[in-house]
Amino acid sequence: MARIIDVIEAPNQQKDEMVRRVPEYGSGDFRFGSQVIVREFQSAVFFRDGKAYDTFGAGRHTITTANAPLLSDLIGKVTGGRTVFTAEVYFVNMREFLDEKWGTAEPIPLRDSDLGLVRLRAFGTYSLQVSDPALFVNKIVGAQGIYQTDQITRFLRGIIVAKLTDLLGEMGKGLFDLPALYDEIGAGAKAKVQDDFANLGVQLKTLYVNSISPTEETAKAIDERASMGAIGDMRAYLQFQTARGIRDAAQAGGEGGGLAGAGVGLGAGVGIGSAMAQMIGQSASQPQAEQQAAPAAVPDVMTLSEAAAYMRVGEEDVLDVINSGELKARKIGSSYRISKQAIDEFLSS
Repeated sequence: MARIIDVIEAPNQQKDEMVRRVPEYGSGDFRFGSQVIVREFQSAVFFRDGKAYDTFGAGRHTITTANAPLLSDLIGKVTGGRTVFTAEVYFVNMREFLDEKWGTAEPIPLRDSDLGLVRLRAFGTYSLQVSDPALFVNKIVGAQGIYQTDQITRFLRGIIVAKLTDLLGEMGKGLFDLPALYDEIGAGAKAKVQDDFANLGVQLKTLYVNSISPTEETAKAIDERASMGAIGDMRAYLQFQTARGIRDAAQAGGEGGGLAGAGVGLGAGVGIGSAMAQMIGQSASQPQAEQQAAPAAVPDVMTLSEAAAYMRVGEEDVLDVINSGELKARKIGSSYRISKQAIDEFLSS
């Protein structure tokens, strides 16, 4: 005969343990007259056949038909009126869970007004508290089939990241604008997440954004763009480099043979400088039509790698916007073909 559990409790439930199951495996055998001991920070929810029944708050309770009417109905229907019934009891931790972490498992691709396309990672913290233990057990244990803390928090993090991604897309802000908007992004994401959490019997207390940063590929593109901006006038930069080359060549020649060597070195330096200056002059004096001839070499229909080179991003970035429907492309077998017109329309939108 199955052992009857006369005392139902979870005395050593940890502060970071959201749910404790009694018994740990399988179903327990209970009866009217069994004692339910619930600590101040707990609620005890009886659960059977995918549904939460009676809930007990803090205190010591004796299971009777008066304080467990739903269980009484269940026993009458399922057990033929016998006082022994099988169920599980979930002790729900009613404390506030502080400093929970959330973060993006995969980069978020976003259109950027300055960089064209960026892939971002975001991280932050949040706090929550179970507001409706019966609803929480029904939705998390019953609907999702999970009760381990790490499984529950992973599920909740997925909701946060989904809503944050939606919010960033709606805002349409560039990467360089986001650091000044962390408070607004956190408040907006919290507003979007609250209803989803409430439907699970959970109250979202706080949500903060700690970091929104680019992936390595995006950071490299930003560094290259910054380097070009720091150089400024490319012609003036080349002239400066030419002058330094003349000086270094003259110094090298002078060290090799006194005044005569200095003259040779200076002459060599001047020769190098003249050649470089001539090349710069030729580049600067090219006709406007010749300078604009490069874009004409871009094919009307491109492969994935050609499109990535044209857009100055990685192939994975191009695939992301194709899969999201933002960039029109034709898949032929395992290859993609993208028209230049479609890319230009995407970049200008």
